[in-house]
Amino acid sequence: MTQATSNILLVRPANFGFNPQTAISNAFQNTVDMDAAEIKKQVLKEFDTFANRLKDKGVNVMVIQDTDTPIKPDAIFPNNWGSFHADGTVILYPMATPNRQVEKRPDIIECIKKHFDIKEIIDFSRYEEEGFALEGTGSIIFDHLHKIAYAGLSPRTNKDLFIKLCDSIHYKPISFTATDKTGQEIYHTNVMMCVSEKFSVICLESIHNQEERNTVIHSLEHTGHQIIDISLEQVNHFAGNMLSLVTRKGEEILVMSQSAYQVLTKKQRSALENYCEPFPMHIQTIEKIGGGSARCMISEIFLPQKHHCHV
Repeated sequence: MTQATSNILLVRPANFGFNPQTAISNAFQNTVDMDAAEIKKQVLKEFDTFANRLKDKGVNVMVIQDTDTPIKPDAIFPNNWGSFHADGTVILYPMATPNRQVEKRPDIIECIKKHFDIKEIIDFSRYEEEGFALEGTGSIIFDHLHKIAYAGLSPRTNKDLFIKLCDSIHYKPISFTATDKTGQEIYHTNVMMCVSEKFSVICLESIHNQEERNTVIHSLEHTGHQIIDISLEQVNHFAGNMLSLVTRKGEEILVMSQSAYQVLTKKQRSALENYCEPFPMHIQTIEKIGGGSARCMISEIFLPQKHHCHV
């Protein structure tokens, strides 16, 4: 069991754009003064550079092309609809909005199956009909080594579903409410929290309830994580949206956006450098319009790899 993998899935977008359906609960999305063709050109350039830099670094990157129809403005963020676990389990999640529900494509699962062993698929999609959402590793931060799951509750993260999921995979659920400066619930947990093997980047000031905050701190400390506390202002630049990956050489890199890296203090950077190599990426257009950052773009694949195959 590991906390970081070297196998990932990325989805190359066909119709990336501002998503009015998700904007209701995502305060990070912005409209921009660019035409659709310019946005597409810029986003594909950012995406391709992102994928290639990770490949060059020694990460096994599976890139799947988004389908033209139906139009899926957020297809670039596949971490929300599926998670792929070391015991061969695949979990499919209920998404909050119709144009994200269609991101779950059976052909992507089939493609992954060619390279990895899938033993069981747990499909929570039926809860979409009841209006409940639990958006994958956006909603849930898994500590795989200690079988603990953290979740900031929001319209995208239903508490009962979170507990139900944790029961089914035998993880301990820890939920809390994290809010931004305006008091709005932060739409996804992975915007304010990241858990690696030995450290956790987290915005403690976003958890106002003292008891909830103490529970999270105690859990992280108990599992041996150094807490690297970030501010809400840093969260606004996606400093919480980071993910540890392992290269083929076994080196740990921490993937984040350039805007996230730029707002880190010297002290925070050096704390991270004790454990990993910070790996910032230029994805300004994706961040600004999509309201998601580097971690959101990456779906980790922990599934057992089939022999004699390279992604």
